[in-house]
Amino acid sequence: MEALTLRQLLEAVNGTLLGEFDNLDAAVAGVSTDSRSIGPGCLFIPLEGERFDGHSFINTALEAGAAGCFTARERESYRPDKFYVKVRSTQRALWELARYYKGQFPIPFVAITGSVGKTTTKDMTAAVLGAKFCVHKTEGNFNNDIGVPLTLLELEKKHEVCVVEMGMDRAGEIDGLGRLVEPDMAVITNIGDAHIENLGSRENIFKAKCEIFPHLKQDGLAVLNGDDPMLATLRGTLSQRAVFVGGGEGLDYTAWDLNSDGAAHLDCRIKTPRSQFEAEIPALGRHMIYPTLMAAAVGEALGMAPDEIVRGIGAFLPTKMRMNIVRCKGDIVILNDAYNANPQSMRAAAAVLGDAGQKRRKVAVVGDMKELGTGSEQFHRAVGGYFAQSGADRLIAVGDQARFMAEGAREAGLEQSDYYPTLDDARNALSREVRAGATILVKASRSMAFEKIVDFLLANVPE
Repeated sequence: MEALTLRQLLEAVNGTLLGEFDNLDAAVAGVSTDSRSIGPGCLFIPLEGERFDGHSFINTALEAGAAGCFTARERESYRPDKFYVKVRSTQRALWELARYYKGQFPIPFVAITGSVGKTTTKDMTAAVLGAKFCVHKTEGNFNNDIGVPLTLLELEKKHEVCVVEMGMDRAGEIDGLGRLVEPDMAVITNIGDAHIENLGSRENIFKAKCEIFPHLKQDGLAVLNGDDPMLATLRGTLSQRAVFVGGGEGLDYTAWDLNSDGAAHLDCRIKTPRSQFEAEIPALGRHMIYPTLMAAAVGEALGMAPDEIVRGIGAFLPTKMRMNIVRCKGDIVILNDAYNANPQSMRAAAAVLGDAGQKRRKVAVVGDMKELGTGSEQFHRAVGGYFAQSGADRLIAVGDQARFMAEGAREAGLEQSDYYPTLDDARNALSREVRAGATILVKASRSMAFEKIVDFLLANVPE
């Protein structure tokens, strides 16, 4: 973050200065909403939630080195060496400050949303753009109403483009985030069943994702998945320019001649409105053409040449627990895709496992998918079927709803399909699969904490 003075903070949030401190030229060098990670001279913003109130930690943050804080209410006492800015709402003040700060950066902003593949597309887009520009991107899971403004507040003068991931689990969230970011480019990866429990239907998910368009600049660009039947209906309907990507006919950005080594990368040819070129994607799965093509579209829109785009694709690194390929002693491969799961990403993961190679033993360790509502059992059974059809040799299902995956896999012909309520119950079965020639996929929703299973597998790799 570039330094902001107290005068600028007051202007940005229309705040009132409390206490004795009156040096309006005092500067802050960062922003934190967590009193446990306070940097020297930063601004502490105490947020309020259903189960917590950050105001309780103001004194702790100031003691830890914060220069001052926002506060939604007056306090019993004030330190003379620290500033206190009174605001109506600390959450709103965070947004107002982020909007004010963003206004100091006349650079392109790329917003990425969708049901599946947001983080992978964000990472691929940042990698491609990084071949030419200094890129700032969303880190980790900072894609919500707190993470997005904090991401904007980490911009620095050196940055030439900003790639922002936007998540949502209910209507109205993308509208708010879009109003904050006001992107020059909007990317929607697909429309799936993630969070269908909250939104009710895939049609409602589609409407929620489309909340980005009123905030996309009129001279901006929409990059959309042309193979997605719902997003395809947007052709010719937007006031902004739109391009469509995928493997289908008549799309603006397409990929063909896909060849995977089943171990580390996917080769393909890419056609854009301006050129054709070959690319090597350092990841597994045919679904990787979508983030690659979307990144290529963004890169071309910003004037990148084919050789720069190819170099950027080759520099792609996935976020932790997003189909990370872990090669272990004894010819054992663990596919760590434990960060999250929904029916569409499970299907893609099953295809990746299926491509692992005919001579390898392919094991799927899968768990519950959350927020699927009344159709949860049906979705889990279908996922079991995906793994049976992919050519998996074994499915180990762990969790509550996961039992339907095991049942669905057996019904689809995968006899070696077993269900265990907990990790402890599955330990013996898991340890037996850590053997030479095995490729083991680990995937479930975030709340299942399947990184513990990855750790268990790694601990059982033979010396």
